[in-house]
Amino acid sequence: MGNKLYVGNLPYSVRDAELGQAFAAFGSVVSAKVMMERDSGRSKGFGFVEMGSDAEAQAAIEGMHDKPLQGRNLVVNEARPMEPRPPRASFGGGRRDDRGGYGGFGGGNDGRFRSPYGPGPRGNGGFGGRRDDRGFDRGDRGEY
Repeated sequence: MGNKLYVGNLPYSVRDAELGQAFAAFGSVVSAKVMMERDSGRSKGFGFVEMGSDAEAQAAIEGMHDKPLQGRNLVVNEARPMEPRPPRASFGGGRRDDRGGYGGFGGGNDGRFRSPYGPGPRGNGGFGGRRDDRGFDRGDRGEY
């Protein structure tokens, strides 16, 4: 068992210090972190607490899981490693086509691009796309 704990169903008003104080009754708290929204600064309603030892972490799970904190019953269990996320779509630069050019803003491709995940979508080259051999802007019609 690890000594890092996931704490869910937190009241949105709880901050790092309050979270650490609540778990201090079960042993030494190495760190307590409430996860916050990047843009708004509002709590996401969950956090992580790292206890000093595995025994203290087990005691904290038994003592805090399904117990109320400011009117909400907490969910406390051992933290798992973060799972890898799939790549995110990008809006800058577009996709690279098979001749080394780029589609511009919004991307797209001419249907010949193949990724390891299957064929790419057909569509226009977006804004500011590279001109093809005949002088047409790829963003004009999407096909040539």
